Amino acid sequence: METANNQDTRRSKHGQGLSGITNCHPLRGYPVVVAGKGKRNRKWDRETPLGLVRRARRMNRTLATAFPHVYCELDFTNPLELTVATILSAQCTDKRVNLTTPALFREYPTALAYAQADRTELEEMIRPTGFYRNKANSLINLGQQLVTRFDGEVPDKLEDLVTLPGIGRKTANVVLGNAFDIPGITVDTHFGRLVRRWRWTAEEDPVKVEKVVGDLIERKEWTLLSHRVIFHGRRVCHARRPACGVCVLASDCPSFGEGPTDPLEAAALVRGPETEHLLALAGL
Repeated sequence: METANNQDTRRSKHGQGLSGITNCHPLRGYPVVVAGKGKRNRKWDRETPLGLVRRARRMNRTLATAFPHVYCELDFTNPLELTVATILSAQCTDKRVNLTTPALFREYPTALAYAQADRTELEEMIRPTGFYRNKANSLINLGQQLVTRFDGEVPDKLEDLVTLPGIGRKTANVVLGNAFDIPGITVDTHFGRLVRRWRWTAEEDPVKVEKVVGDLIERKEWTLLSHRVIFHGRRVCHARRPACGVCVLASDCPSFGEGPTDPLEAAALVRGPETEHLLALAGL
């Protein structure tokens, strides 16, 4: 017998007919749709925790085939350069940062150089990256902290990195994973958007996203996973029009169909140097 609560659910603003929201997934927190969206949604709603782990690891392996040569897209030669470049990348493209840093790194090769920098000159050098006053302040303070606390060297521990000016968990994990080869999950805009689209988690807070994904994927894979997801988000799984019709993850993606599913239409949306390889995997 249908209760009044169930009747209210059927009339929910979240759906039409029987597609209302009844509750949330016990582990990931996203709304569970009971009916009205067909077999595909019911498949994901019934996914067990073990099923999610298996799907997430399978998707990671698929991404490794799609992007066999992933890397940090910021140019650097040592931990200090990567730390500086990552700070500059806030609200700025990696391409723009890479155009700015060669001259910057020549002028400021050490932590002491940043600590003693002329603020006006430093601001002018990093102006193209935006928010240059705040970033200059972070870099000068970073240099001072590194000199006074760490003998001028970038530390290789998360708990130390996050105490430094301009460095949060995202920047710290970028530095750990790419400069020190210590596994870390980098939850940037692309990463958070995609793992929510894939229903790995519904969390919005980056720290919580990092924890959930860390429980799904083997630790040794964390840094490479971060790069693969970010590459996929930039090349294929765009925020507004994902290229669903040529996506290698289509069979494992609960959000398949958010973008065009026609292969030729979707192919036009793929970007980046891997385009030919990605389209070949899609049979084009």
